[in-house]
Amino acid sequence: MAVRILAAMAQRIRAPRLPEVALPALRAAEPSDRPSADGGYDSLEFTDAGWSGLRARGAAFLECAMRGCALDDADLRRVRLTDTVLEGVTGAGVQLSEAVLRDVELLDARLGGVQLGGAGLNRVLIRGCKIDYLSLRQSRLTDVTFQGCTLIEPDFGGARLERVSFADCELRGADFSHAVLRDTDLRAASRLEIARGVDRLGGAVITPAQLLDLAPALAGHLGIAIQP
Repeated sequence: MAVRILAAMAQRIRAPRLPEVALPALRAAEPSDRPSADGGYDSLEFTDAGWSGLRARGAAFLECAMRGCALDDADLRRVRLTDTVLEGVTGAGVQLSEAVLRDVELLDARLGGVQLGGAGLNRVLIRGCKIDYLSLRQSRLTDVTFQGCTLIEPDFGGARLERVSFADCELRGADFSHAVLRDTDLRAASRLEIARGVDRLGGAVITPAQLLDLAPALAGHLGIAIQP
């Protein structure tokens, strides 16, 4: 029965749309282009920028590239990223609450303690990243693809996920408490470990093997005692 249900769900699930990023010829950013609060930045390429402690709330980036930039303790709340590529960025304690990301590629990043609470992600590709303690609480993810990522204790509490996939990803200690999932594909996750919110997986699709792995947590949620 479980296999038939999973097969039916797999037929209906919709795959996320990938971002449509077509960068124009970019101008190399100069020191005067260092982002600041509510600033606007178009068609710039930031390379190996030291942005630790950056304060750029409400900044808007259109058709930009950020490569190898250090973002430790950067305050980028309410930032807007559109048609933008972030590659090889690093940082701990990056604050991106209420940010808006549309047609964005985040590639080969190494991040920790990223705060994306209340953010909106639309057509976003997150590939080859290792992110510790990613918070997406109360965020909305639409057409988001995680590919080849390691996510340590990601927090999706209260988030809405629609057309989201996790391909060849490790999810360790994920929290889906109060989340709402729709067309969320977990089948290709190389590791699926859910610490909280296993009862919120309605609207997701998993494999029969993953169902067996999650059975103890599901039984615990339902109050079912498992005894030999």
